[in-house]
Amino acid sequence: MKENWTSFASLLGVLAFCQSLLQVIFPPELRFACLKFFNRILHLFSSYCYFDITEIDGVNTNELYNAVQLYLSSSVSINDSRLSLTRALNSSAITFGLSDNDSIVDSFNGVTVLWEHVVTQRQAQTFSWRALPEEKRGFTLRIKKRDKSLILDSYLDYIMEKANEIRRKNQDRLLYTNSRGGSLDSRGHPWESVPFKHPSTFDTLAMDPVKKKQIMDDLRDFANGQSFYQKTGRAWKRGYLLYGPPGTGKSSMIAAMANYLSYDIYDLELTEVHNNSELRKLLMKTSSKSIIVIEDIDCSINLTNRKNNRNNPGTRKYYDPEMRCTSGSVSGEDGGNSITLSGLLNFTDGLWSCCGSERIFVFTTNHIERLDPALLRSGRMDMHIYMSYCSYPALKILLKNYLRYEESDLDDDVLKELAEVVDKAKMTPADISEVLIKNRLYKQKAVSELLEALKTRAERNVKSGSSREKISDDMEDEEQEKRALESPKEGSEFEECCKKEEEDEETIK
Repeated sequence: MKENWTSFASLLGVLAFCQSLLQVIFPPELRFACLKFFNRILHLFSSYCYFDITEIDGVNTNELYNAVQLYLSSSVSINDSRLSLTRALNSSAITFGLSDNDSIVDSFNGVTVLWEHVVTQRQAQTFSWRALPEEKRGFTLRIKKRDKSLILDSYLDYIMEKANEIRRKNQDRLLYTNSRGGSLDSRGHPWESVPFKHPSTFDTLAMDPVKKKQIMDDLRDFANGQSFYQKTGRAWKRGYLLYGPPGTGKSSMIAAMANYLSYDIYDLELTEVHNNSELRKLLMKTSSKSIIVIEDIDCSINLTNRKNNRNNPGTRKYYDPEMRCTSGSVSGEDGGNSITLSGLLNFTDGLWSCCGSERIFVFTTNHIERLDPALLRSGRMDMHIYMSYCSYPALKILLKNYLRYEESDLDDDVLKELAEVVDKAKMTPADISEVLIKNRLYKQKAVSELLEALKTRAERNVKSGSSREKISDDMEDEEQEKRALESPKEGSEFEECCKKEEEDEETIK
């Protein structure tokens, strides 16, 4: 037994000597070159080619690595024995991914590929401006050589698009607003953001279903119309004007649009923007797949209809050259708002409006007649949406939202009364919602009080309408009497002028 241990120790000594001798004769550089040479020879006879996608490319993060990680998370089955869980920033969803040194098979256009998640320990770091992680991570893509030219470019583009779709779906939407006075945040951005949690959807929006479907189809055509906009040479953007009385659901419509398309919202406060240059900078800092909103645009700055000011020569017009630099309520020299109509038009439809893609501009107003026609034309505000008073189809949606009432749950007589009175009442969805909210625990009481409120408002509108007609008739009678009194006077003045001219002629003679 002792002799066996002695022989084993001698063998270990010989192996150690041979290893040291090999290191002297074959240094690491030579061994690496030989290994690389043999790998190339093997690859010549292999039917596969390999592509490495590392997590860090030099000192920057490789976006393709993150895209592959997200894409493979949609292909991994939850029933697998070992998975990695990730949760992205500003996201409430948890995604599954490959664990370390695991592999998965994927197919694209009938071609099968193999992905392997390779994780190794990083060697001792040299000097670097950025601290690198201890582990070296990456994906290795194995495809057949004959399929390389067929799927490589299109497959990677498909992975990037799919990853962006997954990221947008998992990521919580954000609501941005421009910083006060044009100041920048800690990261140098002019926008401040909070998570957007508005629950409004097109299903809960109180609106005529036909009009609602038209808007949804238009939004979907816009989101899927990248190739169309490229072929026609148009910037990939669209404008919507929401106008109507207060309380008709303009803000809810914007939230429903954002939730339908999974877009972020940029709520632009024009009173905090000093000049046109700052307005362009804000536009440049907005992201694609977003909705840029200016609410109550007629109240933000002076953008009134220029035609309404032509009859008043004493008023300096907005489009006069002297007024172009001080069109806001306060002059730019005093630190106030100096945005011009031209600047806002260029913001929505000028060269700067195309510095990005897939953007939607939404303006809201309670008085469309106050806006300049140049702001309302197609190409700037492509679709005008009138947010009207509550109609009967919208009323049924509100009853379903607040009382969980379907049309079959109510009596035919009640439905008939509601249908007859709701158009005459001219109540906004906000007013009707308030009546339903107060009595949502007592459904029958809520319906009866709503019907009573609609009848009361309808009667009031009829009385006010008749009184307005009477006032207009009285005004017309007064104008006719005034004209009748002024006409003899004008005739007498004309006769006096004629007589005076005749007397002058006789005097001259």
